[in-house]
Amino acid sequence: MKTYKNLYQKLYSYKNLEKAFKKASKSKNSLPYVIEFRLNLKENLLQLQKELKNEIYYPHKLTKFTIKDPKTRLIRKSIFRDRVIHHAIVNILEPIYDPIFIADSYANRLGKGTIGAILKCDKFKRKVSKNGQILSHAVTNNMIKGYVLKADIKKFFDSVDQNKLIEIFKRKIKDDKLIWLITKILKNFDHKRIGMPLGNMTSQFFANIYLNDLDQFVKKRLKMKYYIRYVDDFIILHDSKEVLEDCKIKIEKYLKNLRLEFHPDKSKIYQMYKGIDFLGFKIFYYYKRARKRNVSYFKRKLKILEKRYKNDELSKEKFLESVNGWFAYVMWGDTYKLRKRLMEEIEQIFNP
Repeated sequence: MKTYKNLYQKLYSYKNLEKAFKKASKSKNSLPYVIEFRLNLKENLLQLQKELKNEIYYPHKLTKFTIKDPKTRLIRKSIFRDRVIHHAIVNILEPIYDPIFIADSYANRLGKGTIGAILKCDKFKRKVSKNGQILSHAVTNNMIKGYVLKADIKKFFDSVDQNKLIEIFKRKIKDDKLIWLITKILKNFDHKRIGMPLGNMTSQFFANIYLNDLDQFVKKRLKMKYYIRYVDDFIILHDSKEVLEDCKIKIEKYLKNLRLEFHPDKSKIYQMYKGIDFLGFKIFYYYKRARKRNVSYFKRKLKILEKRYKNDELSKEKFLESVNGWFAYVMWGDTYKLRKRLMEEIEQIFNP
């Protein structure tokens, strides 16, 4: 296995810190804290460089808040200068780790993402069903052959074993100072041994490193060709229910090595024609539906935006900006009628 030394000096180089600032400030240039940081950009970056070089850097306490997207999640937010450090770390680590990740790990990677994962699911469902072969007792042409293991890891970010993650890093990173910095970021949490803060971009990247062992196990040891993972949510498609049952048992056992376990209510095996529940869609052979829970969440969000708009707290432009992302995502499903109906509701808000 190839290992890497002398990375820390590259991390705190002014060039890397400047690059990290640009990434951290992307799409946030008008925010007050970004403006403030930029006013004395060189001095701020040199101060970060000094703290890193002398190993006296210490991250600030995280701010906590709850969101519903549609699940309720506790988010922990770092101050901006710490986010610059997070990007500086990922700038150094990403070229090392991304090439060893499997092709079908889709979260928090350039050129991947949710749409890529959904399109790959479409490709896999065709292969497993042999281009849509239907069951002998089929009553519709969507009743295709094949099974799916849909799995979710229980409280993943709260369950990551920090020492185990550091041990994984040490396999490739032979730079004590970089390990010291990674440890600082990990320990800036409510618990000093277990968990990572959901909201830090380092946590999103570290999740792929932590779960890469699982990916390799599924692909190389279990020989599962039709496996897709998005953070802690993954699916395996196969034409045999028995094979997937055996896989589920073996993966459950393997997860114990990572101090993780399946979510008991969200990890199950079922026939593909019932609709693959993945990344906000129910994916059938000939069409995709937006999940009811996601639509309900969007409608609640719409009510909040409407109230703010009518109270002159939100401009029409900001209102539309807030909903455009959701529309851009659900358009990848067969949601024309749904989108048309919701757009009519939005038009009614602007033109009662």
